[in-house]
Amino acid sequence: MSNLLLLFTCLLLGIILQRIKGFPKEAHLVLNAFIIYVCLPALTLLYTSEISFQPNQALPVLMPYILFISSFVFFKILAPLLNFDRSTTGALTITAGISSISFVGFPIFELLYGKEGLKMGVLMSQAGSFVVCGTLGLMTASYYSSSEPSIKKMLRSMFSFPPFLAFCIAVLLNISNYHFPVFAGEILQKIGSPFTILALVSVGLQINFKKESFTQKPLLVGLFFKLFIAPLIIYLIYLILLDEKTWLSEMCIVGAGLGSMNTATIIAINHRLNPALASLMVGVGIPLSLITTMIWYYFLN
Repeated sequence: MSNLLLLFTCLLLGIILQRIKGFPKEAHLVLNAFIIYVCLPALTLLYTSEISFQPNQALPVLMPYILFISSFVFFKILAPLLNFDRSTTGALTITAGISSISFVGFPIFELLYGKEGLKMGVLMSQAGSFVVCGTLGLMTASYYSSSEPSIKKMLRSMFSFPPFLAFCIAVLLNISNYHFPVFAGEILQKIGSPFTILALVSVGLQINFKKESFTQKPLLVGLFFKLFIAPLIIYLIYLILLDEKTWLSEMCIVGAGLGSMNTATIIAINHRLNPALASLMVGVGIPLSLITTMIWYYFLN
């Protein structure tokens, strides 16, 4: 109960700070930058280097790939039926197909599943959703915007992202069986510890519901897939088809239903794929997903 109260308290704090005169309007950008360049690399180095890899850990890695492919097929079939143009279809495919595992998922995984949940979240993010975003996401954006995908550009984007670079280093450390000294581990832990609070406050600073947003058919269809169909697909595959009734499978279902990834939205906007719709998928989808993921969590338990 205290974890849920913390989650909503941080969100409420962000919403309140939005309305305080004199408080920087772009404060969330500063928080996001601090998280990306400081907190996430520290946590990634700490947890990934200590993970003892097991076969069932393929579940969180594979989930983002299954999710994106499902999104591509879903909107490819639905677009002609609903008369969505290529720009709208591309924006929905990318934003609905990639979850915000780092910014939204990490604090939720830690609150619901403890330190082990955060460790698996790092794996899901860096080996899963971020790779999907930098490869399949970019290729899909190029396909729908009729531009040529560049492998060089994709690789540059991936390896210039600090948490992914930290992930690669941590994997090498893990393979070489290197363990950080106790004092180094404590330093990394303290550097990364503000992450949960800062990420949730940042999300709260970006919450902006507008009545007219909920009259847009593409947005409603995109949110329906992201918040309900996506976790249902992972539920059917992991719990029913594979019969993996574990907390790790449940975490993957929760992760599939999280709001859209900010980086994926930026890719859609940069490729001129319905920028307004792409922005709404994040601005409306993330706060709504905090409610729907809690519903999924209690349903699964």
